[in-house]
Amino acid sequence: MNSKEFLSDLERRAGQGGGEERLRRQRDAGKLTARERIDLLFDPGSFEEIDRFVTHRCRDFGMADQVVPGDGVVCGHGRVNGRLTYAFAQDFTVFGGSLSETNAAKIVKIMDLAIKMGAPVVGLNDSGGARIQEGVVSLAGYADIFLRNTLASGVVPQISAIMGPCAGGAVYSPAITDFTIMVKHTSYMFVTGPDVIRTVTHEQVTKEELGGAMTHNERSGVAHFAVENDQECLLLIRELLSFLPGNNVDDPPRVEPADPVDRADPALDTIVPASPNQPYDMAEVVRLIVDEGYLLEVHEHFARNLLVGFARLGGRPVGIVANQPAHLAGTLDIDASVKGARFVRFCDAFNIPLVTFEDVPGFLPGTVQEYGGIIRHGAKLLFAFAEATVPKLTVITRKAYGGAYCVMSSKHIRTDVNYAWPTAEIAVMGADGAVNILYRREIEQAADPAAARAARIAEYREKFANPYAAAQRGFIDEVIQPRRTRAKLVGALQALETKRDRNPPKKHGNIPL
Repeated sequence: MNSKEFLSDLERRAGQGGGEERLRRQRDAGKLTARERIDLLFDPGSFEEIDRFVTHRCRDFGMADQVVPGDGVVCGHGRVNGRLTYAFAQDFTVFGGSLSETNAAKIVKIMDLAIKMGAPVVGLNDSGGARIQEGVVSLAGYADIFLRNTLASGVVPQISAIMGPCAGGAVYSPAITDFTIMVKHTSYMFVTGPDVIRTVTHEQVTKEELGGAMTHNERSGVAHFAVENDQECLLLIRELLSFLPGNNVDDPPRVEPADPVDRADPALDTIVPASPNQPYDMAEVVRLIVDEGYLLEVHEHFARNLLVGFARLGGRPVGIVANQPAHLAGTLDIDASVKGARFVRFCDAFNIPLVTFEDVPGFLPGTVQEYGGIIRHGAKLLFAFAEATVPKLTVITRKAYGGAYCVMSSKHIRTDVNYAWPTAEIAVMGADGAVNILYRREIEQAADPAAARAARIAEYREKFANPYAAAQRGFIDEVIQPRRTRAKLVGALQALETKRDRNPPKKHGNIPL
């Protein structure tokens, strides 16, 4: 075989993965192949592959005769929405996508290049784990990847797509990255599988129950998105990247807004119910305000009492953090605090302004929360907001009670612009609880306790269940008509474009983990 024929054969073998039969089984399982995934992720014709002909170095356990160019992972760079992006796609048809020494070296090279070039990294995970035949060198490969994940954190965006198995040590790379997307019914993540759990604890659990997409989206919060299939997963990655800068120095990409910046929506004037205990959908509030009503919600199924996600205002990407009165009355609990803190810190790391919509009656009470460390976890959200130096805007729509008022991006923790609707109630606690403490004896001794209580509640509401006392002290910059919220926020963002703020010099803070 001459050199031309040899290269042609290498090209052919590299392009067919583990062979036609294994490719067929991959597709029959409802999954795309590694190269099909790469083609869908990148702009057509833009992908440039790196290390296409790399092979493993293992000569034990019969591996010398099983050599596949590429060694089970496709790596390279290309354009996503016209912007440079790096990616690797594990190929399950080659040794089950298992991680080898050379396989890991390819991934590490991609990550090092992404950091140098200031471009996002996307990992398409579909692997059976460490390659057993290679022993400790495959484990060392995982550690090399974990180190790059850590060094890249806060420098370039990192997105992990779980598009097949991801178990054991392999799960820690996605856990360090910024966003994790899982495909329903074909992907799973866990440290120890059902068989080990059955042996050690005698619990009976399936792979789907233990580590399926909805388990990690609803219960553990490990994953941020759940999608129906590979195609939807790759389109979501493209959409997510459209909100993010390439690195921590660049600004997020802007678009020319088709939605008038001064658009006023009268529906906002009546969206907050007259009864202070009646729920409403904060997501609907957000959609009535942001560009074209589009909100890309993150962690949609987890800790639903707090809403986080990406939207645009005047063509500029913003991170949305909002209490959700439709779930647990919008209270902050352990899961919501952790969810919010993680999202706020991501936005701050990548220069994405934060817009907070507040309707919070306080922290969720109960022994479960206290024993679980709500003090520590709630402090994470406080720390994140206080630490953030990006432009910060807050709109109080209804309740802002107690310590939760302070935590939710209040003026006191360096928020730049704080608005309130006329329906806002800013106080230490709600009227019922306050009257019980302040006037208990008076009410008990009254001729008509019910009437006395009602009178005191009305008095308290008149004094505190409005935003004007806070506005008089400068804690609220302006009380605005709800319909004018969009114009006010867009104007405030424009005014804050040149904001420069910094924290005291230090290696890093000690967030209460």
